[in-house]
Amino acid sequence: MAPNDEKKQGGGFFASVFSSFSSLGNVVNGLMGYEGLEVVNPEGGTEDAEEEAQKGRWRQEDRDSYWKIMQKYIGSDVTSMVTLPVIIFEPLSMLQRMSELMEYSYLLDEADECEDPYMRLVYASSWAISIYYSCQRTWKPFNPILGETYELTNHGGITFISEQISHHPPISAAHAENEHFTYDITSKLRTKFLGNSVDIYPVGRTRVTFKRDGVVLDLVPPATKVNNLIFGRTWVDSPGEMIMTNLTTGDKVVLYFQPCGWFGAGRYEVDGYVYNAAEEPKILITGKWNESMNYQPCDLDGEPLPGTELKEVWRVADVPKNDKFQFTYFAHKLNSFETAPRKLLASDSRLRPDRYALEKGDLSKSGSEKSRLEERQRAEKRNREDKGHQFTPRWFDITSEISPTPWGDLEVCRFNGKYSEYRASVDSSDSIEEADVSSTEFNPWQYENLVSH
Repeated sequence: MAPNDEKKQGGGFFASVFSSFSSLGNVVNGLMGYEGLEVVNPEGGTEDAEEEAQKGRWRQEDRDSYWKIMQKYIGSDVTSMVTLPVIIFEPLSMLQRMSELMEYSYLLDEADECEDPYMRLVYASSWAISIYYSCQRTWKPFNPILGETYELTNHGGITFISEQISHHPPISAAHAENEHFTYDITSKLRTKFLGNSVDIYPVGRTRVTFKRDGVVLDLVPPATKVNNLIFGRTWVDSPGEMIMTNLTTGDKVVLYFQPCGWFGAGRYEVDGYVYNAAEEPKILITGKWNESMNYQPCDLDGEPLPGTELKEVWRVADVPKNDKFQFTYFAHKLNSFETAPRKLLASDSRLRPDRYALEKGDLSKSGSEKSRLEERQRAEKRNREDKGHQFTPRWFDITSEISPTPWGDLEVCRFNGKYSEYRASVDSSDSIEEADVSSTEFNPWQYENLVSH
């Protein structure tokens, strides 16, 4: 049977390899009298789960306190909750997290230059997989304030801009561009809090357009589950299919993320194929999303072609040892002003006082600044409603186009080009005074000098 036939039956050619591990048995329910609690140990069996529950980043009294706070939210979408303590946060905004996909942007450069349409998908899909190494971080980024932005330059010739364009529901948009490609995404993450875990549904639309020939790629990633939020060691899994489609030719790549099984079996593993428009397999792709990805030409049965060998296309870069927030070297650069453009926008995430305080280790100040920003945001909303105004994004337009996703419909946002015009004007000006940007006050606000009421 051809591998695409098996895929249509629900799992991909490799799906049966660890089918016996498709759901973990090492789960404890009602542990220590907590109704609805589920603890999953990815490295052990059923007898290890209760011991696993005693591990993790929290003291026993903290676990008890957080459980009492969070239990009432079971079954809810907690994407935009504002009551979460900063102790579970990392010093990045979600807009900065969105830019981490640019770390290995050289893979898109290679895809643009590649003449082989199937190898082009090998490069592009490996780029899409590369973000999962950073996604295994278990700290929560700050929710962006409405109107907040993030700019990234001085990396791979890229200009990156993201903007928070809606608060309820939370919607972010981003655009990146260099001489080889443009990247556009509208993201409206949905979550479902399950007590000691949370499911994350990547409602969104991701498009990559290559400049050499105008080919457009569409990406649909799998959902993600964060396990052991309060009890046990927190860990992340993203079982399911990632599909990248060449909208110009009909070629596609389908990659299956193996679910983590007993004693860690299958964890991190990704397998699949590049298919032509007739759904015939052309290239086998295999690897681990936390290590490297490899490829090999294959026949119509999905078997490696004689005389070919497995070749590496991507490998994760070296990372800092024992980093508190599990940051990569690239993630550390996201807060640096060395990756900021000239005359940084005052709405940039780097300038958030709560984020900066957490980066410096001052949890008390971070918490108070977070509360202050959130109250200012609520005051802006009241003022906007009183005046009959609507919030209008600066760099993106909200369109009437609705894009279906596996997790719900999405209102598509488009880059309006105004940022490119603004940045070109700033970069070409000789009259702009160089100031200490780190002292700039964070200002994403629609109304100036607004007093909360």
